[in-house]
Amino acid sequence: MAITDLSRPTTSQEKKVIFASSLGTVFEWYDFYLLIFLTTIIGNNFFPATMDAATKTIFVLLLFAAGFIIRPFGALVFGRLGDMIGRKHTFLITILIMGLSTFLVGVLPAFVDTSYSSGIGIAAPIIFVSLRLLQGLALGGEYGGAATYVAENSPRGKLGLYTSWIQTTATMGLFLALLVIMLVRINLTKEAYIDWGWRVPFLVSIFLLAISAHIRLSMNESPAFQKMKSEGKISKAPLSESFGQWGNLKIVILALFGLTAGQAVVWYGGQFYSRIFMIGSLQIDETTVDLMLATALLIGAPFFIVFGALSDKIGRKIIIMAGCLLAALTYRPVFEQLTEATNPALYTAQKANKVVVTADPAECSFQFNPTGTAKFTSSCDVAKQKLSERSVSYDNEITGPGTKATIKVGETVINVAVTSDEVQATKEATLKKIEDLKAATPQDEKAIKDEDAMLKTFGDDSKNKEAVLNANIATALKKANYPAKADLEKIDKVKTVLLLTYLVILVTMVYGPVAAMLVELFPTRIRYTSVSLPYHIGNGWFGGLLPATSVAIVAQTGNMYSGLLYPIIIASMTFVVGMLFVKETKDVDIYAND
Repeated sequence: MAITDLSRPTTSQEKKVIFASSLGTVFEWYDFYLLIFLTTIIGNNFFPATMDAATKTIFVLLLFAAGFIIRPFGALVFGRLGDMIGRKHTFLITILIMGLSTFLVGVLPAFVDTSYSSGIGIAAPIIFVSLRLLQGLALGGEYGGAATYVAENSPRGKLGLYTSWIQTTATMGLFLALLVIMLVRINLTKEAYIDWGWRVPFLVSIFLLAISAHIRLSMNESPAFQKMKSEGKISKAPLSESFGQWGNLKIVILALFGLTAGQAVVWYGGQFYSRIFMIGSLQIDETTVDLMLATALLIGAPFFIVFGALSDKIGRKIIIMAGCLLAALTYRPVFEQLTEATNPALYTAQKANKVVVTADPAECSFQFNPTGTAKFTSSCDVAKQKLSERSVSYDNEITGPGTKATIKVGETVINVAVTSDEVQATKEATLKKIEDLKAATPQDEKAIKDEDAMLKTFGDDSKNKEAVLNANIATALKKANYPAKADLEKIDKVKTVLLLTYLVILVTMVYGPVAAMLVELFPTRIRYTSVSLPYHIGNGWFGGLLPATSVAIVAQTGNMYSGLLYPIIIASMTFVVGMLFVKETKDVDIYAND
């Protein structure tokens, strides 16, 4: 294809290339992201009931991350094929693998009982993980192919604009997954959705696969690849040329640490972790969160095109670096504002009455229970577990060796190690309170019922102590005005959507121009391979591990904002490396770069 003038309109062939590549990639991202929206259901279906909720969540996020971890291997396999046999055929294979794997996840529960007590037992999650790994392999080959294919069909001066359409696909795939799940959830009873309805979004993928395969079969090979093939310049060893020669390997390393690592954490921080944060830490129901996030995605998505086109004029690097810097500087205040906008009672309570766990560090464990059999019985572990169950953020203070842990809520101090005398005193106080309530006129039936329920929690000595501790914590939190969950009537939806839109716009800044920049960094003969690896290590490892890593940091520290340290540090690193060592590429001629 001749490289044409910037001023000419987009041809019908170019429009077809953009549409076909983008649509198929949207469907692949849709398939890949379904899991993150079904965390709780997947956890309850594929992991033992003996696991606590926090461990299940971390496990499912690790399962989610498994697909990301393997993506670079998919990049190596399919990148090599793409540089040797062509772009078109390679990413036709990737979409077939992705679509079929996703469909099989949907039918898996139909013939496998995923509980550990019946059916094929532990084989069920093994099959699930295997399918997830196949999805990761496929996605590892998809993005590099789509970005390279569109770039090599782009005219001079419009590379950022054209490839930015590919950059919209991850967010549009996310939006599509969100939309399908919401539609299924809204149109089914809660019981039906939990029982079988969650499978529907996976099953839908078979229809999306049919559409994508049909479109991609009708596409032509990339002009740049055809030209290279006709000239006999196809690489016979793209892996060794990409990574075995220091000149190119150096660029791959800089692309990873100076571009894609920061881009990845901003992407997953703004669109994934914000959702996890609002549901888990702020205790907002999933439907409300998803509606606000979907609105923000719709508002923010056009900025992929805006920043892609702008990068053709002012450069790719300046926009990507600005997005990383803004994320590093503003993530903490933005997430604090999300708290105030969505759960103002919690925000006010945290400011007025901090929760502090004071404990001997030697008593404190990392509370990750992969087998569901570990017992965390020290006073420090019990304190953190009780607060975690209530999604209460807390600070940590160190006390002397051998000292039992305490929980301080405002001015109220709770001894975690409850004594038998405290149990007896609590029982007597509860009985007295019930008598007083029954003697009162008019009677408070709800209060009487609550106190009766408290009495029924008493059993053997250990249960009695746990019941007293639970009651003491609940009373202290209530006194300090900590809400059990967010009040939907008090959510400032406009402010929340604006904050989420800001996070999405940061995503568009770092992601919109990055495909063009990656393509321009590498020569045609090894472009598919060279683009794919830094992109998928950055997004698969640095980005894909963000949800699990950040949730684990919060679980360990107790502070709900501490999970933001991970994306802030990585985004800051990319800003520094990118500004110092990565060159601007917008004026590179990718056809001459052979």
